[in-house]
Amino acid sequence: MSNIDIAKNYIKAVQTGDQAALGSIISPQLVWHQPGANQFSGVKNGIGEFGAMFGAMMAASGGTFAITHAHRYLSNGDLVAIEIEFSARREGATLNQPGIDLLRIVDGKIVEVWLFSSDPEQEDKFWGK
Repeated sequence: MSNIDIAKNYIKAVQTGDQAALGSIISPQLVWHQPGANQFSGVKNGIGEFGAMFGAMMAASGGTFAITHAHRYLSNGDLVAIEIEFSARREGATLNQPGIDLLRIVDGKIVEVWLFSSDPEQEDKFWGK
């Protein structure tokens, strides 16, 4: 399976909430770089910290946080960049913007992820401190 195929499986699993599929392609030692200056920002080490952050994001958004589109998958060695759009809603606030997910894939597993937001201030305001 190519790294682009793994990245496509990751996006599909996130979009459908398929925890088993995510668990099969994300390394237990995952390093996750969450952008911004909000309550979820910073480096998360391991699948446990990532899972806790993702669960809290879903709770904060009433389950509305989603990757709405994945437009392109671009590969360079063990890196795959994905052009995405993401959104969420809560208490009258809306988050909707393009971004880039950059995955580092080693031996068929996602070992590191960097997220990039096109409007970090909007994202920080939405998620809060």
